[in-house]
Parts: sequence; C-alpha cells; structure tokens
Amino acid sequence: MGGRIPYGLWWLTRRLIRRPGLFIRLGNFESGLFEEQLAGIAIDRPIFVCGLARAGTTITLELLAGLPDMASYRYRDFPGVHLPLAWNRALGGDRRDQVAAIERLHGDGIAITAESPEALDEPIWMSFFPEAHDPARSSVLAPDQQHPEFERFYRLSLQKLLLLRQGRRIVLKGNYLISRLGYLTRLFPDARFVLLVRDPVEHVGSLMRQQVNFAAAAGADPRVLDYLRALGHFEFGLDRRPINLGDAAGVAAVQAEWAGGRDVDGWALYWRQVYGYLADLLATQEPVRRAALVIRFEALHAEPQASLDAILDHCGLDVDAAQRAALAARLQAPASHKPRLGDEAAARIRAICGATAARFGYPPGGEGI
Repeated sequence: MGGRIPYGLWWLTRRLIRRPGLFIRLGNFESGLFEEQLAGIAIDRPIFVCGLARAGTTITLELLAGLPDMASYRYRDFPGVHLPLAWNRALGGDRRDQVAAIERLHGDGIAITAESPEALDEPIWMSFFPEAHDPARSSVLAPDQQHPEFERFYRLSLQKLLLLRQGRRIVLKGNYLISRLGYLTRLFPDARFVLLVRDPVEHVGSLMRQQVNFAAAAGADPRVLDYLRALGHFEFGLDRRPINLGDAAGVAAVQAEWAGGRDVDGWALYWRQVYGYLADLLATQEPVRRAALVIRFEALHAEPQASLDAILDHCGLDVDAAQRAALAARLQAPASHKPRLGDEAAARIRAICGATAARFGYPPGGEGI
C-alpha cells in the first residue's frame, strides 16, 4: 500500500467491515456458478508463509509466488477476495496495467504493483471468526476446532485462486496464521509451513519503525484506518492489536507497555510471546513440526542459496540450479533492516527475549548475530 486511499476503494472496504455476511453469500453464489470447473481442482501441498511482521515473510512470498505454476493472492484481488473470479473479471480479467511500481508504506525498499503477491485471505478468516483480532480472547485454532461452513468456503476460495491464476500449487502469506497452524494441519494434512524468525534486537527496531510509519499514514489520511481493518492488518498503526495466543496476562502486559509509550519493552514482550508459543507448538504438535521449516531472517540474507534450497526442497518445488541461483541473488538485506536502537534498549530486549531466541539457535547473549 502506498499513498492515499481512493474513495471508491475506501467505500468498498467499509462495506466489507460492516457486512461480511454479504460477501460470504456472494462468494457462495460465485462458487455455485463455477461448480463444475472447481470440482476437478486439487489443492496439493498448499504452502503457508508466516512469522511475526518484519521477519522476511514478504520477500519469501515474492520468491515462491514468482515460480511457474504457483498461485497467490495479488493486491488487485482486494477487496474482492471472497469472489475472486467475478472481481477479476470486472477488473478486466488478468490484464496487467502499465503502472509504475511504488515502494510500500513500510519504506523497506520493496516496490509493488497491483500484480504483486500479498497476504489477502485474512478478510475471509475474519468473516467467519469475527473475534479473531480481539486481544481479550485467544485466537488459537486447535486441530480439533470445527467450523464446516468456513472450511468449505476456504477450500473453495483456494480452488478459485488456482483456477484464476491457472496454477498447480498455492502459496499464501499470513502473520496471523501462527495461531492457526494446528487447525491448518487438519484441513490440509499435506500442508507446508515456512516459518520466519528474526533476531529480536533487529526485529524490535524494525517493528518500532513501522509503527511510526503506519500511525503517520493514518493520521494523514483517515481512510487508512478502515483500509487496514478491512485487510485484517492490525500489526501496526492507530489500531494496533497483539495476537492473543492463550496468554491473557501476557497480552495485557504488552498493551500496558504500548499504552505507556514504552515500545521497546512492549515489542520485546510481544516477540517473546509469539515465538515462545511457536517454539512450544513445534515441540508438542508432531503434525505441525513435520509440516514446518523454520528459517532465520539472518540466514535468509547471509546464506541465501542454502536457505532458498531448504525452502524449495521442503515445499517440494522442482526448480533447476540456474533458477535457484537467480532467486538467491535477490535475497539482499536492505540497509533499512539495520537497527537504530541504543545499547541500553538492546540489552533490555536481550534480557526479555534471550531465552526464547536461544530456542531458535540465537546466542543467549545476542552477540555475534
């Protein structure tokens, strides 16, 4: 997202927020129209990329989505994600608009167009799980969770995406998928998870910068807040909300730090909660552990070829050596990824996050990262 939000897009996002049931009905109607075409489409080893924001999920999605036969949501699909076939037909099919790429609001050097891949299925999750982003309630969906209406709609949505993009494999990104990994292993037993983790000192510094960027954007254009809410983008901005992963006291502590203007401690506590939960999940749920590959942000950029090979092999993607080398060459850490925190703040982050970071192979003291 970059610039101001056009009025027409803002109006549609307001409808999506206020009337999710209407979008569900439209999606079901579309599924009925394309029932025969969708019946023959298999969802084979869907790939889910997730991690706390600013961990490298976007570049990982871009690399995978750019491979032949891969299908992913694109910016052009929003806000019509519930009915992607009709929405894209209304936009002119799969036509590429000749519009220059612009840098994302994040200011991280990633340029986007309407055809860029993006995390866009969160509005579907929110339509069926309206309390998914209520910090006072646990967002965790366990393997035994049952929601037949959602499960049918979600499967059909992925089939429609494969039909729309003429793909054989699907790759989706979602930071909130961390709370749904167990549930997804039941829905898709052959799923592949690519989980990104980052050194907490650098990570907190990046998260803090994005909070400033998004809050400023919402202050400059009031429509930004509605746009982010409709997207299900609560990581940053004026409606920042932590994911509740079953630790109500921990969520309250994070919110108290944020409310008090102590962002370093708030984000550090949040990092510890999210990745502590993920480490516990991988240690206790065998289906999740089998499906998951953990990639460290630092290795992704310092050892791009090895990291990329590990991702491609884990996902079962047949990519030749020349193409692997070309993809690896794109993995360069922009200068903006370097932290700008002082020694005192860095020491506090290490004190809060050190034990959890060590579970992902980081040195306990944080030195040498």
